[in-house]
Amino acid sequence: MKGFPNYLVALALMALACSIVSAYDPAPLQDFCVALNTTADAVFVNGKFCKDPKLVTANDFFFPGLNTPRSTTSQLGSNVTLLDVSKIPGLNTLGVSLARIDFAPYGLNPPHTHPRATEILVVVEGTLYVGFVTSNPDNRLITKTLYPGDVFVFPIGLIHFQFNVGKTNAVSFSGLSSQNPGLIVIAKNVFGANPPINPDVLIKAFQLEKNVVDDLQKKFAA
Repeated sequence: MKGFPNYLVALALMALACSIVSAYDPAPLQDFCVALNTTADAVFVNGKFCKDPKLVTANDFFFPGLNTPRSTTSQLGSNVTLLDVSKIPGLNTLGVSLARIDFAPYGLNPPHTHPRATEILVVVEGTLYVGFVTSNPDNRLITKTLYPGDVFVFPIGLIHFQFNVGKTNAVSFSGLSSQNPGLIVIAKNVFGANPPINPDVLIKAFQLEKNVVDDLQKKFAA
């Protein structure tokens, strides 16, 4: 992938800027706070419990192989590799995370929101049609077609999407202003809720026939 290292450097800088300017997480109260799954020898600050600084190693801040293409054989033709605090414990309290998104031709990262993060995306391969929708009452759709090297920002909490409109694979990277940005996939969360939302609610909310709602609930419950 020509120029790939340069894009990673640019992305790291963008992620840092996103964290400084728009970070939503509580600000760090110390140099670092590496996450632990147990409370032994830990001090609770914010985010997760923190490892004793004397026991911290480089691996707590490391993740290998993000340059490796991911499978896009899913029904949507996309694959998101999110590096949040669960993948890199050293992100705890630092207010930033990173994602690689792989797209098959005409692959889609469907309409979704990140309740705790603004996202800044850079395209490194392919052509993406991206956009977000503003909140009520305007519900304005703001879209752009992106090419390699182009950057786009999705404001915190707003519904947004990315769609590969090209005939070749596409790859993008995103910086997010949270160690744990969260994910709400609109269709999955509404029609795949567990336990299911009463169909009468969805029939009225989306102005759909009952058989359509029943079919969607079966599809997204899988």
